[in-house]
Amino acid sequence: MKDGIEDIHNLGLNAMEVQMVRVNVFERFPDEEEVGLTPLDIESDLIMEIARMKGKKEVRITQPTEKIRDDDSLITLASGLVQNYIELNELGEMGRQMDVELSMHTPYYMDLASNSDLTERCMDNIRWAGIMTDQMGGGIVVTHMGLYGDGDRKRAKKAITNNITDIMGWWEEKKLCPLLGLETSGRQEVFGSLEEILEICDDVKGVVPVINFAHVHAREGGGLREPQDFGALLDRVKDYVDGHFYTHFSGVEHEGGNEKRITPIKKGDLRFEPLADFLVDEDPNITVISSSPLLEHDAMYMKVIYERVLTKRVAKELKNRKANKAEKKSAIHDEEEEDLAEDLELDEIDKPPKIKERSRKESTSDAKDAASGQPKTSSSKPAAKKKK
Repeated sequence: MKDGIEDIHNLGLNAMEVQMVRVNVFERFPDEEEVGLTPLDIESDLIMEIARMKGKKEVRITQPTEKIRDDDSLITLASGLVQNYIELNELGEMGRQMDVELSMHTPYYMDLASNSDLTERCMDNIRWAGIMTDQMGGGIVVTHMGLYGDGDRKRAKKAITNNITDIMGWWEEKKLCPLLGLETSGRQEVFGSLEEILEICDDVKGVVPVINFAHVHAREGGGLREPQDFGALLDRVKDYVDGHFYTHFSGVEHEGGNEKRITPIKKGDLRFEPLADFLVDEDPNITVISSSPLLEHDAMYMKVIYERVLTKRVAKELKNRKANKAEKKSAIHDEEEEDLAEDLELDEIDKPPKIKERSRKESTSDAKDAASGQPKTSSSKPAAKKKK
């Protein structure tokens, strides 16, 4: 992951979403030298929970600052991401130094509707992602919610809302800083229309919508085509995001209101240029994560398109500004000439008779000098040449 953060920084990008894969969970007893330490101190494992008996009841402690006892059981993750909390903290520090915003995405297959054993494991994944993201100093954990299932949609929505409420109650109890982001889905049988997500955001504190433009485009029949389409979509969620939009972008193939597959941006009918036009015009506070199969390539492609649109817009504004300045200068010059002509006419009218008479005499004298062939003298000196 350190290499990933460094690559993002070297490419001139400033956000990275860490994908949490389906993790292997192990339970073990603490070693003798681990007793009295905290999960934050352990270098050999990423300890997500401490299982401890209180009377006849087992409790799960997820606070990483809790000291380990000799009769505890340790729940550890083999995630493939990091080995321990020390690495998580180092990643967070590295991200801050390189100005790379970190976030995390839970495993893609989730089930928060069936209230089965799988649902409990999915809820654990969200909790653990929250702990890891908090240790990295990340801003958001993004998750899907899963299929509606065989029951009716209202029942599925109620179950999902209740489970999200439970998670956020735990989230608040543990004082985790990241937000929980609910990502829009791209298929009709998967929970996550924008309306459904906004309704949960209304009901549960600390939850925000995450706009996956490809999913919305597919689910709504290819409706994101013009800059104003993207603007209207973001307007629908702006009251829920506290001033910062978190989004995903990729290409997509779709049919009948369903995503068929996610594609590189150039392969689908969802174009980035209209979104770039909107971003340049409105300048919102937004993070756009590449969810394309060509992650870094399409992230750079979006950056290039955005900068190209921005450069053209700035050049056009400078050209218009120069044209307006020249037009204004020309108008001022014409006005000054008119004022000068009026002043000369007034001076001619107001001159006293002696001056007029003297002018005629001087004119006569000048004529005589010219007739006699004598050179006309001048009191003015030639201008000095400017040194180069």
